[in-house]
Amino acid sequence: MDAIVHALSLAGSMTWEVTWALILGFTLSAVVQAVVRRSTVVRLLGDDRPRTLALSAGFGAASSSCSYAAVALARSLFRKGADFTAAMAFEIASTNLVVELGVILALLMGWQFTAAEFTGGPIMIVVLAVLFRVFLRERLLRRAREQSDKGLAGSMEGHAAMDMSVGGEGGFARRLLSRAGFTSVAHIFVMEWAAILRDLVAGLLIAGAIGAWVPDDFWRSFFLADHPLAAKLVGPLIGPVVAIATFVCSIGNVPLAVVLWKGGISFGGVIAFIYADLLILPILNIYRKYYGARMAAFLLATFFTAAALAGYAVELLFGGLGLIPDQADAKLPEEGIGWNYTTWLNIAFLLLAVALVVRFLRTGGVGMLRMMGGAPSAEGDEGDVGQGHGGHGGHGGHGQHSGHGGHGAHTGHNGHGAPGPHEGRQLP
Repeated sequence: MDAIVHALSLAGSMTWEVTWALILGFTLSAVVQAVVRRSTVVRLLGDDRPRTLALSAGFGAASSSCSYAAVALARSLFRKGADFTAAMAFEIASTNLVVELGVILALLMGWQFTAAEFTGGPIMIVVLAVLFRVFLRERLLRRAREQSDKGLAGSMEGHAAMDMSVGGEGGFARRLLSRAGFTSVAHIFVMEWAAILRDLVAGLLIAGAIGAWVPDDFWRSFFLADHPLAAKLVGPLIGPVVAIATFVCSIGNVPLAVVLWKGGISFGGVIAFIYADLLILPILNIYRKYYGARMAAFLLATFFTAAALAGYAVELLFGGLGLIPDQADAKLPEEGIGWNYTTWLNIAFLLLAVALVVRFLRTGGVGMLRMMGGAPSAEGDEGDVGQGHGGHGGHGGHGQHSGHGGHGAHTGHNGHGAPGPHEGRQLP
């Protein structure tokens, strides 16, 4: 019983430490998504030129999705005409180059890990693009597109299909500060939390259990921590293997990264571990459904290679600059709740979260939660990107979040798809 209490205590301490950062990150992400239309994204991702890949990474970072939704959205972009390499770059950025991930890394592990994450992410995308250019054959890509067009469901299809951006005229500030803008931010905020919650809770509980029950000596032996050069060589290879086996993805793998770093994995190994969130076994199975077994194997090999090489690059760069923190200083947060800046920030941001949840509940949000699983839309169906929330100072209802596959539940004043059960509902 004491061991269980210790594990839960560690998980609770980590949760309390990062609560305000998660709320801040998801709020900022919701603000960006409220004014950026996904149809715009598709139009700009038609090739694999460096400029296009940079745009892919930028749009992906702004979308800030859970790993399952990111994978589903990347497939949707590919089916609508986006270049496959650009879609994969978008997928990587939407889980690994996001604000909330950077803030949590800084809080739990140090700013050096945040800097390494945002340095290595573009390196991983460049490496992946080179691997695709050299090894991806047109025949394999053609088969992947044929398989993709079958529309087999993966996970979080409904969430990925919903475009909740604000329509209408006016600039960024006008649309965002409108009543429809507030509603859009609230809906995106809650939906992102609902998508990530399972992995986040699993990651915290697993990290708490491993931190409490697995002795540091085991990890030091496993990561060859007593042999510095060997540890640096094997870390970026072992990190992705551990990620694949843990079944935890997206932000949920950060608490476990803390445990691994404390246990002796190399700096580059930590970064490679975090980048491998898109290679966990359930997602590999989704790749098989989306693109076929051969493409799934190709993605496993290329993503693994890109994550490992990005880990090596970060190790060399940050090591050469003397920016790698002392591993002896690594520790798990065990202080619990106290009257410090973390508590005050948590109170402030929890009040913000309550306001957004109340808005979500008062504007038909519960029905959207029921559609998060959903089904992928047909190829080229603009319902996938939807019409967004009605603009013009908040007048108008929800636009068509999706006109196909069971997502047409929010066709409102400005929508153009098949009427859903909330047709004509005006946003307060």
